[in-house]
Amino acid sequence: MSVPLRYPSTRGASPAATLSEAIAAGLAPDGGLYVPDHLPTLHPDSFDPEGTLANTAATLLAPFFAGDKLARELPAICAEALTFVTPLRPLQRHPKTSVLELFHGPTAAFKDVGARFLAACLRRLRDGNDQPLTILVATSGDTGAAVGAAFHQQPGVEVAILYPDGRVSPRQAHQLECFGDNVRALRVQGRFDDCQRMVKAALNDTGLQSQTALSSANSISLGRLLPQMSYYAHASLAWWREHREPLNFVVPTGNLGNALAAVWTRQMGLPIGHIRLACNANATLPDFFAGANYSPRHAVATLANAMDVGAPSNFERLQWTFPQPDTLRAQLIAQSVDDRTICTTIAMHAHEHDEVFCPHTATAMHVVDELRAAGDEQTWAVVATAHPAKFENVVEPLVGHSVDVPSSLAAMLQRPASAETLSAEDHALRQWLLERTAQSATVT
Repeated sequence: MSVPLRYPSTRGASPAATLSEAIAAGLAPDGGLYVPDHLPTLHPDSFDPEGTLANTAATLLAPFFAGDKLARELPAICAEALTFVTPLRPLQRHPKTSVLELFHGPTAAFKDVGARFLAACLRRLRDGNDQPLTILVATSGDTGAAVGAAFHQQPGVEVAILYPDGRVSPRQAHQLECFGDNVRALRVQGRFDDCQRMVKAALNDTGLQSQTALSSANSISLGRLLPQMSYYAHASLAWWREHREPLNFVVPTGNLGNALAAVWTRQMGLPIGHIRLACNANATLPDFFAGANYSPRHAVATLANAMDVGAPSNFERLQWTFPQPDTLRAQLIAQSVDDRTICTTIAMHAHEHDEVFCPHTATAMHVVDELRAAGDEQTWAVVATAHPAKFENVVEPLVGHSVDVPSSLAAMLQRPASAETLSAEDHALRQWLLERTAQSATVT
């Protein structure tokens, strides 16, 4: 029997935790991110060839959960969270290219996978716990809605969604604001990086934590990151069984959670080939992988707003995975795609190939277009992170027609929406949380 994994911090100044402890905390006490003490390995034959996404996830994640109090619940957690498909769809007019569609969940974005899994874990970890828990989530567009949907009306849990005012699409904003009940939206007067900094400051504030229990649902949470590995495993295994070759991926990325999930899945021995990162005009990662020193910066607003990140949190986990910069740079290639190119890519593929992509997916599609133009004949999977209907103000003028809205998104858009305005200061979130705690105490 294998020794259960422990979960140290990337910064090395906090005691190693169990998986349940790491999931419940979100962020390590020293401000670092929890990582497994090593990445386990699995053989492709370990997986059921007829299994669903939930089955694949249960097999893939079993080594991470071994010995933890959630281990027996893992199959049920996967079955509860992963109730939708993540199909690998070949592009008929684009040979040797497929799209991994991750937008078939309740909020039409890939963030549903991790958010629903985390909610299922915390529901079990908190069973019988009367102390209220507040989930903090900074969002650049899609994460907040996925977390809101996953935790909506869950007893004993409140959610605070921080998003940058004016930097998400109208439909994204409506999704973030439409839940009510135990889910509150905070419209921050700043950038996503401000939202992320404010959340981390609150999670690291021991005085605040002594008065109100806090956790995170960003990709800094292992409970969100680990399940995102499942769709890479599921797609690459299906491709391997049929073609006996690894599948290459182009991943749109901002905070690096989705990309890191692909990297860790490959490191575990699954049949994944090359991984390329498609970024928007925020060039922190492309600059690093081109040879520059890692240099976080202020994010700039782009059409691919969910990737508007200048200081990607999961870079710490990438550095843990590959401590030597040259070794890390050998693992990935990152490319920036500006707004003009995003628009050109969306319009061209709609008019010539009858394919409609969201702005984020378009960054990855452009990377493949350039590879093909340079003579690349490998098989590539473009990771489609969100449904184009979430960005109708960008997409529809470019494609020349309306985009059908998924039924789950349409239902959300019918709900009333409201948000509170918050300054982009750490103390503003701290004060808001303390006031909420005081209000809750008065009510109870």
